Amino acid sequence: MRKISSLIMTTILCVVFLTGCGAKGTEKTNLSVSTDGSTSMEKVIGSLGEVFQEETEISFTFNPTGSGSGIKAVSEGRCDIGLSSRDLKTEEVEQGLTATILAYDGIAIIVNPENTVEDLTKETLAKIYTGEIINWSEVGGIDAEIVLIGREAGSGTRDGFESITGTEDACKYRQELTSTGDVITTVAQNPNAIGYASLASVKDTVKAVSIDGVVPSEETIKDGSYVVQRPFVLVTKTDAALSEGAQQFFDYITSDAAVEIISAAGVVAAK
Repeated sequence: MRKISSLIMTTILCVVFLTGCGAKGTEKTNLSVSTDGSTSMEKVIGSLGEVFQEETEISFTFNPTGSGSGIKAVSEGRCDIGLSSRDLKTEEVEQGLTATILAYDGIAIIVNPENTVEDLTKETLAKIYTGEIINWSEVGGIDAEIVLIGREAGSGTRDGFESITGTEDACKYRQELTSTGDVITTVAQNPNAIGYASLASVKDTVKAVSIDGVVPSEETIKDGSYVVQRPFVLVTKTDAALSEGAQQFFDYITSDAAVEIISAAGVVAAK
């Protein structure tokens, strides 16, 4: 009888112990962080999210919808952290949003690899996109019409490009595409096309031209000599605390521990 009682007590203790362990594990894996926004930030935020998820077992998601949509999503409470490849506008700050710069990214001006043009000035670039210059022969290329590729309204990359070149609401786009990948693919398929894309996303299917003699790179972005650059921004609600999982993610990606991962993704950490 005493042996039976002892066995029952041992079983009960094991069940309690295992239940406790299960509860702790469940609590940990139930934490999550959701991000939404800039397609240009996909590479860097994806790399950070992957490492963070592996190290913490906290679920991470990224919805690549574009900067404007990401800002709206966090404002409406549909994600924890919005991602924007432009600074917040005054009215967005006034609506209760806070911007934290994660990194700086060069906006590469890309052409088809067959294009013989290697360098453009910022002034020439503006003239091309506003339709003042319409043929590649005017800038040292072949006799062919320049096909202007850009991003859709609300894109952080478009906002950054137009702000830097002074071409707001004046660009004569042939196509306005909804993602960085679409711009790269389109330029890669058209020998006469020109577009702009996050430097971190540029592939060898296109060629990045230098601007005013400066090639886009981590070094030239860091020292400011490459002028076509913009911030990668984390957007949060000013007066609302992040969830536990989102706060852990925010703290991690803005810490020294994340600098190497950010750099490996082709952008310059703000730290």
